[in-house]
Amino acid sequence: MIKLIGTKKFIFHATIMWLIFETIAITLWLTKQNLFYLFNFSYIGTAISVGIFLFQLQYKYARNIAQFLVGTYMLVYLGFLCNENMQIEGFWYYLFTGVFEAATIHYAVAKIFGPFVFGRGWCGFACWTAMILDLLPYKTPSNTRKNWSYIRYITFLLSFIFVGILFISKIKNMERIMFYTFLIGNCLYYIIGIILAFALKDNRAFCKYICPITVFLKPMSYFSLIRIKCDKSKCISCGKCKKVCPMDVDMTDNTRSRKNGTECILCFECVKVCPKNALK
Repeated sequence: MIKLIGTKKFIFHATIMWLIFETIAITLWLTKQNLFYLFNFSYIGTAISVGIFLFQLQYKYARNIAQFLVGTYMLVYLGFLCNENMQIEGFWYYLFTGVFEAATIHYAVAKIFGPFVFGRGWCGFACWTAMILDLLPYKTPSNTRKNWSYIRYITFLLSFIFVGILFISKIKNMERIMFYTFLIGNCLYYIIGIILAFALKDNRAFCKYICPITVFLKPMSYFSLIRIKCDKSKCISCGKCKKVCPMDVDMTDNTRSRKNGTECILCFECVKVCPKNALK
């Protein structure tokens, strides 16, 4: 018989996640008069919900399945086949042109307003960069966290300046340039992410120090409605949750100001190892 983890709560989370994305899908379909949005957000919401449900069934690769279902769809279909730059440069480009399509909608849902509900769940269940990095051998950080978080603000600013210069210069074939930027940017993310993972023995080193997207995600995640909390009456302070957390979050602290609290990616690794089911 399969042992379920936090049955009611995880079914609730999966259902809520699906309903949120389905609402977005229907709303955009009707307002934009484009059937693509109905398919797009229904698919993403379903994939993430399936991942959460499989985790509840204790399937080992539940989160990886969700990552690849969403990540490869956005990377291969939207990026390579549809020539959409879904990285931050694409967001700046569409924002400057005043077009509420593609990357701007993606960022609004997943990385600007969405985190108010599901925090950095995007990083744990949908990111196409993390889906590769999470396959590397250093799933549990073995070294002390570096004080390099400032780098993310530099990469964030550089992406803004880069697109801004292109826009002001009125470069021709901007759409094509954005596509090549997407290709080159993804290659650099993978290369840098893999090198950092092996150098620091930490799969998520790129997410902690380099990724510019986290500049959007972190402040919104502070107010996230969906959070893992600790039942203090059950906790025996064994420290297992802290050891397995890929983002160095102190899950035994229920305050919003807990150590690295805005970095929780909802991977639920802490929930899996808790011997007393104190984390839910």
